[in-house]
Amino acid sequence: MPFDRGTFSFTLFTLKDDLPENTGEIVAARKACKLDEVTGEPSFGWVTGQHLLDTEIDEGTARFGSAYYLTLRRAVRKIPSSLLNALCRRAEEARMKETGKNFIGSKEKKEIKESTVERNIMKMPPALSGIPVVIVPHTRHLYLGASSQTQIDLFIEHFYQAFKMEPLQLTPSYMLAEEFNITPSSFPPLSPAKASTFAEESLGRDFLLYLWYLAETGRTIVTEEFGEYEVMLEAPLCLTGDGEDPGAGEATIKKGDSPIRGAEVKAALSVGKKLKKAKLTFTRLNQIWTGTFDADHFSFSSFALPEGDAQERSEVFSERVEFLEIFREILAAGFRQYANAMLNGKDTETVAALKEWINSRDAI
Repeated sequence: MPFDRGTFSFTLFTLKDDLPENTGEIVAARKACKLDEVTGEPSFGWVTGQHLLDTEIDEGTARFGSAYYLTLRRAVRKIPSSLLNALCRRAEEARMKETGKNFIGSKEKKEIKESTVERNIMKMPPALSGIPVVIVPHTRHLYLGASSQTQIDLFIEHFYQAFKMEPLQLTPSYMLAEEFNITPSSFPPLSPAKASTFAEESLGRDFLLYLWYLAETGRTIVTEEFGEYEVMLEAPLCLTGDGEDPGAGEATIKKGDSPIRGAEVKAALSVGKKLKKAKLTFTRLNQIWTGTFDADHFSFSSFALPEGDAQERSEVFSERVEFLEIFREILAAGFRQYANAMLNGKDTETVAALKEWINSRDAI
């Protein structure tokens, strides 16, 4: 999904070094291939953020205002499985008729399939997909239009091949290390985790629980530069227990007039489950940022930015990037607020207030 309009998914990253001055040339040297060069093996290359066929890359087309807008494109030809099965079956029947046999061995079937693919693959239209990215050079911030680990790893691999540096994902562990010089194992949890291997996930879930606490108690996130922001949390909610296998023991609540205050939520919290996914909304005056937050992966989906005033396409994009930068500060300020409370309170005031809030929530 694009960054220049509508809703989108994204994960936040940081660059430890500046982008080179010849960024446009570097990306252009690794641009996506021509469509008639696409084969049955996936090929990867860069295009601009305009569309998946725009391989005319230079400093002017790769950059909009203060930010680079690019896409890592994947292209491959593939025969649909139903068509491939039919083509293979037809070739097998022709082979049996030719040889007078009434069966085809597995080795021969494999050879028929390989030759069928070889004869027909270039007749298939290329299938294109892309991972969009916005890079803000002066802040060294990177917004990746992906949330799955497979896509993230793929992007990092190709970004490193181009720039010889690896983007660092903005996670609770990264923020603790950068701002507080501590590791997750040194950070006081809201409740004991059952498995140390889930330290990162536990920290993200505790932070989301803190945001929920702010939302229901009317507290705000305070940023140094942009002021105060109200927080709202809505369904659907996904709760799970620390240390459990992915998907095991999960509770998803999305029905009812007030699912957040429903009995299912209270029951899940009372047995130690933590919130790992929810819809979050941050507001200040008439500006609204909203999307579904995945605390385990520290990523957002179905994310919507505030309505802007710009009309020109390049100005609209620059305005949306500015809104992304503001949101990044809101999220970082919220985490600093949470971390400071936990570290200064040493599991007393903040945790006591949170536990009291959980226990006193009346189920409907």
